[in-house]
Amino acid sequence: MIKKVLIGRENLTLDDFIAVCRHSAEVVISEESRKSVELSRETVKSFVENGDVVYGVTTGFGKFSEVCVTREQSIQMQRNLIVSHAVGSGEFFGRDVVRGVMLLRINNLCIGYSGVRYKIVKMMAEMLNKGVHPMIPEKGSLGASGDLAPLAHMVLPMIGLGKAEYMGEILAGRTAMEKAGIEITDLDAKEGLALINGTQVMTAVGALTIYDSMKLIDIADLAACMAFEALHGIISVLDPRLHRLRPHKGQIKTAVNMLKMLEGSMCTMKQGEGKIQDAYSLRCTPQVHGASRDALEFVKEKVEIEMNSVTDNPLIFPETGEGISGGNFHGQPVALAFDFLGIALAELADISERRLERMVNPALNGLPAFLVDSGGVNSGFMIVQYSAAALVSENKVLAHPASVDSIPSSGNQEDHVSMGTIGARKAMEIFKNTRRVLAMELMCSCQAIDLGSGKALGKATKEAYNMIRREVDKLICDREMYEDINNLENLLTHKKLNEITDNFCGGDVIDH
Repeated sequence: MIKKVLIGRENLTLDDFIAVCRHSAEVVISEESRKSVELSRETVKSFVENGDVVYGVTTGFGKFSEVCVTREQSIQMQRNLIVSHAVGSGEFFGRDVVRGVMLLRINNLCIGYSGVRYKIVKMMAEMLNKGVHPMIPEKGSLGASGDLAPLAHMVLPMIGLGKAEYMGEILAGRTAMEKAGIEITDLDAKEGLALINGTQVMTAVGALTIYDSMKLIDIADLAACMAFEALHGIISVLDPRLHRLRPHKGQIKTAVNMLKMLEGSMCTMKQGEGKIQDAYSLRCTPQVHGASRDALEFVKEKVEIEMNSVTDNPLIFPETGEGISGGNFHGQPVALAFDFLGIALAELADISERRLERMVNPALNGLPAFLVDSGGVNSGFMIVQYSAAALVSENKVLAHPASVDSIPSSGNQEDHVSMGTIGARKAMEIFKNTRRVLAMELMCSCQAIDLGSGKALGKATKEAYNMIRREVDKLICDREMYEDINNLENLLTHKKLNEITDNFCGGDVIDH
């Protein structure tokens, strides 16, 4: 397990990010980063002393960019920027998201093109290490100029305002900082803008989702394997020769995964042994899962680029003494990726529900109707499929891209926005729905296996079956099953089943 993450020595990785967000790894700022931060700060000081016209330093913001301000006004303007922009809505982000937002903001500032004082990034690292977590509402960002509203809520406790969670309590921001022994600060020229102008909220949400998704897709392969065994699927469709002729990496990887996990199984058959073809939900699993797997790899690449990017404005170039106002805060590069992530996850749930339906529908298999004896008296898994279908349908609505929308703001100065944070939040919700659908499929697969031929399972699927059966008993007659589903979903949430898939498939992302 990663115990310490050094900011500045090398690029922040997804594993580093998870170590800080979920396992409270210590954040340490490198000496190299300290020097870079201080150098860019000296450049900002020269702008103020010389009266140079630099956006957000000696001018107002957005539509007010043509209004010049004095040094005294600049300091008040930075505070006003935070309090006026802290207008988020909805529920608060979870602790892991908040920690991710703070970590990415520190990393952004430490690259050395933002012009803040070193004490600002040092304070944020101290907040992370001592567990002071600002309360940040989920809604209110347009995704350009970055995540202004939610990031303003992140800053409030730093100036003695807002609310923060500390030691399990939600406290006034000033109180949380005092209890943690962290001194609050005033904001100097450029600092308010540097703290809130960027894509760190959407990136934090997206990074957590892509990390979890890359673990979940191996579970999707495992669930498909167990459905193959429950339905005596034709394993010939996994033949490597077939997939080499259409060499998409994800498709090949899925087929290889499934062959490894089904090794030793007596519950599958070869083409022509009992039937000629399976339905697409079995036969085309490598093609469908593989397409989602390739999409996840694309999103992961975009997220890791964004995690290590400088996305505030203006950017300070100490080597030339310039402050250049550009558009790195615009979330479009990751907004498109997060919409793609949601679509890729929705498809995993879509095909999973179809496999589930084939197990519970007596017209599509030789099993008892809805996988229970004494049908009629018992409903069995009838409404499990019903519930899965509802989640899949919800995913279809959520998968509509957010990035194709734009509403002009700031007096039409900011006339195209990315909606990337909405896209990231939707992808996270789709992920949760998909995880639950896969839990339902796994539960139905075990029941169908119990009602089937009794032949030997594959090496990996046998281990998975045993783990699942330790959590959920075979259904003999109707009972409350929501807790059964919850128990299985917990196996996925805590990545217990990934201990099996990692052994047979090799995870693309290492869990800590």
